[in-house]
Amino acid sequence: MTTTIEKNSISWKCKHTWKRASVNTLWCLLGCSIGDFGTITFFQLTGNPWGLSVPLIMSLAIINGLITSIMLETFILSRQMILKEAFKVAIGMSLISMISMEVAMNIVDILLTGGAILTWWVIPFMLLAGFITPLPYNYYRLKKYGKACH
Repeated sequence: MTTTIEKNSISWKCKHTWKRASVNTLWCLLGCSIGDFGTITFFQLTGNPWGLSVPLIMSLAIINGLITSIMLETFILSRQMILKEAFKVAIGMSLISMISMEVAMNIVDILLTGGAILTWWVIPFMLLAGFITPLPYNYYRLKKYGKACH
């Protein structure tokens, strides 16, 4: 019996890459959470003045989370490069990672609270889901392509 190793395979055991992917994911989580939680909080505090459905509120939360994440990444990167380049890099980050993070957070919110509702006890679960969901993908991109957002 022979064993062949695919030359494009990666090791999932690299502690350095897991640590770097985790830090990158945490920065993205911070940026996404600002817009996501801000949107949900707005509709929660104002009593949903336009009568929007939960899926529409969650869609707005995802969009705002993406926007605030890109803004945060641009700010962070602007310390290392000119603002225009920082913005281009922030826009070029993996939308797959950010969208999966946002969707995971909002699914947890809906499953645990029944709607677009922030409570003190649901936020840790939302953040955990938002962190764990894109982490393997971020590790993979970092390991295989050397691509990170920071």
